[in-house]
Amino acid sequence: MSKHFNPEFALEPERYELQTPPVHHFEIDRRDFAKIMGAGIAVFLLSKGAIAQQQQGESGGRGGGAQAAPKDISAWLHIAENGAITVFTGKVEIGQNARTSLAQAVAEELRAPFESITMVMGDTRLTPYDAGTFGSQTTPRMGMQLRRVASVACDTLKDLAAKQWNVEAARLVPVAGKITDPQTKRSITYGQLAQGQAFETAVLGDDPLIAPADWAVTGKSLGKVDGRDFVTGWHKYTSDMKMPGMLHGKVLRPESFGATIASIDINAAQSMANVTVVRDGDFVGVTAPDMQTASNALKAIKVEWKPLPQQPDSKNIYDYLKANVQTGGRGGGRAPQAGATDTAAIDSALAAARHRLDATYKVAFIAHAPLEPRAAVAQWEGEHLNVWTGTQRPFGVRGELASAFHIPEEKIRVQMPDMGSGYGGKHTGECAVEAARLAKGAGKPVKLTWTREEEFSWAYFRPVGVIDIRSGVNDDGTLTAWELQNYNSGNSGIDTPYKTGAHVTTFHPTAYPFRQGSYRGLAATANFFARESHIDDLARTIKMDPFAFRMKNLQDDRIAAVLQAAADKFGWGKTKPAAGHGSGLACGTEKGGYVANCAEVAVDKSTGAVKIVRLVVAFECGAIVNPDGLRNQVLGGNIQGLGGALFEAIEFENGRILNPKFSKYRLPRFQDIPPIEVVLVDRKDLQPGGAGEVPLMALAPSIGNAICDATGVRLRALPMIPTGIVRA
Repeated sequence: MSKHFNPEFALEPERYELQTPPVHHFEIDRRDFAKIMGAGIAVFLLSKGAIAQQQQGESGGRGGGAQAAPKDISAWLHIAENGAITVFTGKVEIGQNARTSLAQAVAEELRAPFESITMVMGDTRLTPYDAGTFGSQTTPRMGMQLRRVASVACDTLKDLAAKQWNVEAARLVPVAGKITDPQTKRSITYGQLAQGQAFETAVLGDDPLIAPADWAVTGKSLGKVDGRDFVTGWHKYTSDMKMPGMLHGKVLRPESFGATIASIDINAAQSMANVTVVRDGDFVGVTAPDMQTASNALKAIKVEWKPLPQQPDSKNIYDYLKANVQTGGRGGGRAPQAGATDTAAIDSALAAARHRLDATYKVAFIAHAPLEPRAAVAQWEGEHLNVWTGTQRPFGVRGELASAFHIPEEKIRVQMPDMGSGYGGKHTGECAVEAARLAKGAGKPVKLTWTREEEFSWAYFRPVGVIDIRSGVNDDGTLTAWELQNYNSGNSGIDTPYKTGAHVTTFHPTAYPFRQGSYRGLAATANFFARESHIDDLARTIKMDPFAFRMKNLQDDRIAAVLQAAADKFGWGKTKPAAGHGSGLACGTEKGGYVANCAEVAVDKSTGAVKIVRLVVAFECGAIVNPDGLRNQVLGGNIQGLGGALFEAIEFENGRILNPKFSKYRLPRFQDIPPIEVVLVDRKDLQPGGAGEVPLMALAPSIGNAICDATGVRLRALPMIPTGIVRA
C-alpha cells in the first residue's frame, strides 16, 4: 500500500470544488423502511464507527460538512418474501460498472444467485448516507461494507433455518439462495425464510469473510447489469426525463468569469407568451414549454456586464501562480513523507552530488468534457423538493439544495439516474440548484440541461499547475537529493517512491482565475508526469537504462512487480527501436493501486508529428473483483489520458474561455488510439482496491519519455504535442 494512501480517506486539498462557496445565492425565505419494502429480513447499520467511516471525505465547504449519525437506522440489505434481494448504497453508477461489481460482492458472501440481486444506488431517500463516488473508494470501502452486511445476512438466514428445523446452525450450508441441511437433505429458500418475518439484524463487527482465493462469484467477468439497455438506448438519463406539465429552463451566464450585472432589462422576455422570468439576486433564468422558446426568451434579455479587471490568460498563467502563493488552508505545506529533510540538507546534498538536474514542469487547465452535459429535473410539492440529476455526490447536492433554499435536508430527495460519465467533474450541484430555483419561480417541474458551451465554460477544470524539481544523482545511479515544489495542482501522488537521500516535497496553494477541482486522478497526473519525466532524465544523465535505474531505486515491491510485468509484455530492451521510433516507461502508486506503462512512439522527422504506436499498461489493485470490468477501467483511463497528455488545454483570455466546444477543444479521436495491451496482476492474497483513477497516471510520462528517446527533445508541459513537436 502507498504510504500516502490514507485508510480514513481525508479530503485531498485539490478537491477545490468542495471548498468554495456555491455559485448562486438566493434571497428566499429516514423514511419508514418497512412501509417502503414490506415484510422480510433487513440488515441495518448500527455501528457509529461504520457510519463515521461512510462520512469520511465530506467535511467543510459545499454541502454543509459532515453529518451527524442519522437518527433512524440506515438499511443496507432486504430479503423480501418472494426471495427478491435488494441492496442499498449511496454510491452511484457513472460507467465504472459498480452496480455489477458490488452485486457480485453481495452474491458471494450471501451465497445467492447474482441475478437475484437488485442494487438501489444514489437515492437520498432510500440509501444510507455516503460522501460520494470518488477517490477510487467504491470497491475497497463500499465493497467491503456490503460484503460484511451480506455475511451477517447469511448468518441470520442460517439461524432462522436452524430454529425452524431445531438443529445446530453450524451444520447448515448456504448455497444458491437456499439453506441446506446435508444430513437430512432438506433445503429452504431465502424467500421462504423471509415469509412472515419483520426481522432486523445489525452489522456491528467484522464478520468472517470469504477469502479472495475461495471466491466463486466475485473474481469472474460477469456481464454488466442492464448493459443491453445502455448500448441500445433504452436507459433513460436525466436529460431524457419527461413529466406532466414540465417546463424547460435556461440560465443567463456572464460574458466572462466573475463579471457582474451592471444593468438588465427583462421586459421583452417577460412579455413573451408562456414564458416566466426568474430573477433572484445574481441569478436570472427563464422557463418555457419548449427549449426553443426558452432560448428565444433568454436572448431577449438585454444585459450589460461589469467584468473583473486584470485577469491572467493562457500565456501568463504559470507566472501568475508562482506570484500569487497563498499561505494556510487547502493542505498547503510539506507533504507527508518518511525521512524528509529540510532545504539546507537538500542544498548540501545537491552540492555534493556528482550530477545535478533542475527542471520545471507545467500542466494546463483541462475540461472534463463528459458526453452527457449537466442536467437536472426539479419538482416542488409544497415545501418538499424532488430532484433528479447526474452527480457523483447525491447527498452533497442535497446539502447544497438545503443551503440554497433554507429548508431541512429531510424535505429534499435527490435521485441519480446513471449518468454519462463524470471523471470527478460532477461533484457539485449547481445545475440542480438552478433547476430547483426555476421550478420554484414557475410553479411547475422544470428540466435544465446545460449546453456544451456551458459545460466547457462554467463547470470546474482540472487545476493548472507548476512543478519545480531539484535533484542530484551519482554515477552508480544512487539518488542523493530530491526536492519537489508543486504550485496549485495538489498533493496527490506528490511524493516519490524512490530512494532519494535528502528529500522534501511541498504543495503551495495559489490564487487561480477559474473554478477548478477534482479530475480523474487529481494532482497525481501532474505529479507523476513531473517525477517520471525527471527520473528518466536522471537515468539519461548517467547513461543508465531507465528501467534498470528505476528498479535500482524503487522502495515498493508492488510497484517493481507491475513495472516488471509491463516491461516483460512490452519486450523492453530486447529489440532496437526502428528509425524515428522511441520507447518510454513510467510507474507509481496511489490510493492502493499500482501502475506501470510502456509506450512506443514514432516521430515524423519532416513534420514533427507524433504517433503513438503501442501502449502496454500493467495494473494491480489487490484481488480482482471483475476482470473484464477492471480491464475496461484501465483501457478507458488510458484512452481518456491521451487527451490530457497530448492535446487538451483550456485557452482563455480576459476571463473568457476561447475554445468551449468540441470543434475547438482537441480530444482523442479514433485515429489517435493505439493498440493498448493490458496486463492485470491479480493478487488474491490481498483484499481488492480501487481502479477508477490510478490506471491513467503513468501514461503521460511514459509517452513523454518515448518522445525524448526518439528525438532527444524533453517536453515538460502538458499537453505535450498539441501541434506536433520541434526537434532540438
